[in-house]
Amino acid sequence: MNESILYFDFERRFDEKAAFKWFEENWTASFVLCMVYGVFIFLGRRFMRDRQKLDLRGPLMLWSLSLAVFSFMGTVRTGSYMLNSLTTAGFTQTVCDLNFFSSPVSKFWAFIFVLSKVPELGDTVFIVLRKQRLIFLHWYHHMTVLLYAFYTYKERPAGGGWFVVMNFAVHSFMYSYYAIKAAGMNPPRPCAMLVTSMQTLQMALGLTVIALVYLWRTDTVCRCSSGVIVWGTVMYFSYLVLFSSFFYQSYLRRGKTEMNGERKVK
Repeated sequence: MNESILYFDFERRFDEKAAFKWFEENWTASFVLCMVYGVFIFLGRRFMRDRQKLDLRGPLMLWSLSLAVFSFMGTVRTGSYMLNSLTTAGFTQTVCDLNFFSSPVSKFWAFIFVLSKVPELGDTVFIVLRKQRLIFLHWYHHMTVLLYAFYTYKERPAGGGWFVVMNFAVHSFMYSYYAIKAAGMNPPRPCAMLVTSMQTLQMALGLTVIALVYLWRTDTVCRCSSGVIVWGTVMYFSYLVLFSSFFYQSYLRRGKTEMNGERKVK
């Protein structure tokens, strides 16, 4: 079915079996990476406490732009697989699909998606060195996505295609927005609201996919372990709450405060 989609030679030649084996044996390395990440945050903030913040606009712009391009490419390739599944086999198949991680079209991008959660920790390096506010949502999200991505790749569960393509798509917009900001331009406020809205919607859709996998789960057609379902539910629900709160605090509550301030001035 999906093999009819045009794919590149490097995608076809990718050895997913070796990748599966490595993650099955080493997925717990994600805990070590998170520990190193946590130590960096603690020591980095202490190191920068009495030092002048670094500008780093140029490197940040290039960093964000490269991740935006990478995410866009991932969206196109994994999206083509999901769209083909949707049009040829229906929505249920896209949720219960077990070939996403091994199809010639998507197997490379599924693997590189998981690995990308490691360099994405670099977002925090810029925040620390530029002495910007580091909120709980930021580092919690980076840590838990890394852990869950490593854990689920070794499981290759149903629903994985939706998780990957949604994240790629949202990151395409998010990192493009960051690149524009780093370049010194000031996108209108609705752009920032759109990015956060997309992130929040992604979490709601993620919960929906997990619920459908749970309802349709079988050992052969819609295979998914209880661990993937439980931890995925906890993760996506916590994200939904945190992103919704961030949206309210950043755009709705702050907007009301600014309006009240203007009225007092008048």
